Amino acid sequence: MLSVQTLWARTGVLTLLLLPFSAMFAAVSGLRRLAYRRGWLASVAVGVPVIVVGNLTAGGSGKTPLVIWLVQQLRARGHRPGVVSRGYGGSASGCVEVMPDSAAAEVGDEPLLIRTKADVPVVVGRDRVAAARALLARHPGVDVIVSDDGLQHYRLQRDLELAVIDAASGLGNGWLLPAGPLREPPSRLARVDAVVQVVRGGGVPPPFEGAWRADYRAGLAYRLQAPPHRIALHDLPQHDWIAATGIGRPQGFFDMLAAQGIRFSPRVFADHHAFQAGDLPADAAVLMTEKDAVKCRTIAGADWWAVELDVAAEAGFMDWLDARLKR
Repeated sequence: MLSVQTLWARTGVLTLLLLPFSAMFAAVSGLRRLAYRRGWLASVAVGVPVIVVGNLTAGGSGKTPLVIWLVQQLRARGHRPGVVSRGYGGSASGCVEVMPDSAAAEVGDEPLLIRTKADVPVVVGRDRVAAARALLARHPGVDVIVSDDGLQHYRLQRDLELAVIDAASGLGNGWLLPAGPLREPPSRLARVDAVVQVVRGGGVPPPFEGAWRADYRAGLAYRLQAPPHRIALHDLPQHDWIAATGIGRPQGFFDMLAAQGIRFSPRVFADHHAFQAGDLPADAAVLMTEKDAVKCRTIAGADWWAVELDVAAEAGFMDWLDARLKR
């Protein structure tokens, strides 16, 4: 995964060799977009407003933490949100509702994290329309649906599109898959309702005109064996920590820990890695993201800790979004 991210960060010889495949990808995806735009393929409305939180790039851009924050904010403003997701990495077929005790191997790690953190109904399914209908059938009180990813799932009619961009990686080398990380051309951003630029650990991001800023910082930590008890990172025991993660952009997690003065040895796994006993020493002191932690609940050692992610969007963003919803 790291080598792919390195490839996608610049234009090199291998990039040029892959450009013919990118041209084919561009042609197929462009025809599909045109088919929906012209009405040759139909988008389906599900009866309540739909907010799609997606991105243009393959790999982690920070969508899921923003979804969790967003549904929490919507609920605080009196809405009754629900979430649909593909359930990437899960084995579930059809549409499956995610429960707090669901297995990540069945429903996917990100939907399980959304369900446990945000405490809202979540349904996974490759067909987002079917997932949305199943969600509303089981929870008729839901009055707004947030789609975790799905910017390119045009069959689900949406009222608002939010495109998330990681400030550190941006749009990579700017090429479409497989020569670059892009699922759609950069011009697609001109047609979304808002771009949200994720900034990890503070600092000044590269300028992205018109984007809303969302800051991600390391929050409190808790033992996987005792999740209700949370403490600040600076109050953690003094250990030789292992920082282990299987996310799309692991360096963001490592940078946030380093910014808190945590000394650690990094351990990188593939994105959505299904952790097994033996992947990490049971007697080690381990720090991991909450996305990783939901897959380690049954194998965690006594000193394995999850680090929460604090999300703070730019002032005025929720007022803007709420006003758009009410229209």
